[in-house]
Amino acid sequence: MGFFKRKKKKRQEAERIRQENLDVMPEGFLGDGSDSAKKVQSYIMSCCEQIAETGKEIKEEQAEYRIITDYLNDIEVLENLPEEEMSEIRSTAENVRNLNKQRDAYQNAEKKISDAQFVQMQQEEELIPNAIKRLRSNEAYQDAVKRDMNYLEGEKTEWHYNKYGLVRQQKILKNLSFVLFAVFIISIAVLFVLQTGFYEDITYAWTIVIFIAAVSGFLIYLKMSYNQTEIKRSEVNMNYAIELLNKVKFKYVNVTNAVEYAREKYHVKNAYEFNYLWEQYLNEVKEREKFRQANEDLEYFNSKLVRLLNHYRLYDAGVWVNQSSALIDKKEMVEVKHNLIVRRQKLRSRIDINMQSIKDRRKELDATLRREKMNTPEIRNIIQSMDGSIL
Repeated sequence: MGFFKRKKKKRQEAERIRQENLDVMPEGFLGDGSDSAKKVQSYIMSCCEQIAETGKEIKEEQAEYRIITDYLNDIEVLENLPEEEMSEIRSTAENVRNLNKQRDAYQNAEKKISDAQFVQMQQEEELIPNAIKRLRSNEAYQDAVKRDMNYLEGEKTEWHYNKYGLVRQQKILKNLSFVLFAVFIISIAVLFVLQTGFYEDITYAWTIVIFIAAVSGFLIYLKMSYNQTEIKRSEVNMNYAIELLNKVKFKYVNVTNAVEYAREKYHVKNAYEFNYLWEQYLNEVKEREKFRQANEDLEYFNSKLVRLLNHYRLYDAGVWVNQSSALIDKKEMVEVKHNLIVRRQKLRSRIDINMQSIKDRRKELDATLRREKMNTPEIRNIIQSMDGSIL
C-alpha cells in the first residue's frame, strides 16, 4: 500500500514541476507580422532560460547525489573493516564523544558566579583570602561593639532614670520636712496654750513632740543626704557611660565603614557570602581548567580519528568527528546510513523529474520551431550552446 502511495506522490510532484516549467504558448498567442515574430522569439528565449535553470539545478542535485554516494561508500568501507582495526577507531571515537559531552556539560551548566565577579577575583586572587578573614573579623568586631554600645546605652538610661527618681524623692522629702516643721510649730503652740491657759501638766507631751520632731528631722536629713550622694554618683556614672558610649560609637562608625566598603567592593552581603563566592570561584577555576584540557584533548583525538580514517582513503574523514557515536554504536551507524539513503532517493527522484521536464520543454520548443519555421542558424546556435551547458 505504501509503495502505491509513494508512486502517486512521485507522479504528483512530477506534474507540479512540469506545470511550473512548461510555459506553453496559449491559443491566439501568435499573430501576423513582426510583432508575432518577436513574441515567438521571446517565448523561445524564455524556454531556453528555463531549460538552462533546470539543467543547473540538475547539476547541483547530481553533485549532491555523488557526495551522498561517497558518504555511503565510506560507511560501507567502515562496516567491512576487520574488528582489530575498527577497535582502535572505536576507542578514539569514544574519547571524542566523551570529551564532547564533558565540554557540553560545562557550557550548559548553570553559572554560580558571574563573569564580572570571576574577573574581579581573578585580578585580586592573592588578596581575597585575607580580605575574607578581615571582613569576617570586622563583622564580628562590629557585632561586639554594637552589643557594647547597646549595653552602655542601657547603662546611661538606667543612671538617668535613677537620678530622676532621686531628684523627685528629694522634692518629696523637702516638702515633707516643711509639713513636719509646720506640724511641730502647731504642736508647740497647742502645748503652750494648754500649759499657760489651762495649767495642764504636759511635760511628757513636750518630750514626745520634741523627740518625734528630732527623729523625723534627723531621718529626713539622713535620707536627703544619702539621696544627694546617690544623685552625684548617678551623674558621675551617667557621664562615664556617655563618655564610653561616644568612644564605642566612634569605633562602631569606623568598623562599619570598613565592613560596608568591603561589601560594596566585592558585591556581597556578608563574609559568609564572600566566602561562598570564593569557593565558587575556585570551583570555576578548576572547571575552566578541565574545559581547557578537554579542548586540548578533544583536538588531539579529533586529529587522531581523522588520521586513522584517512588510512582507508575515505571521501571525507573529517565528517566523522561530529558523528563519533555512529562509529561506536552500530544502531547509530544504521540510522546515519538510512538517512543518507533516503536523501539520495529523494535526489534521484528530483533529478528524474527535472530531466523529464527538460525533455518535455525541448519537445515543445522543437515543435514551436518547426511550426513557426524559425529553425534558423542563430536560434540553433543558441539551443546548441544551451544543450552544451546542460550536458
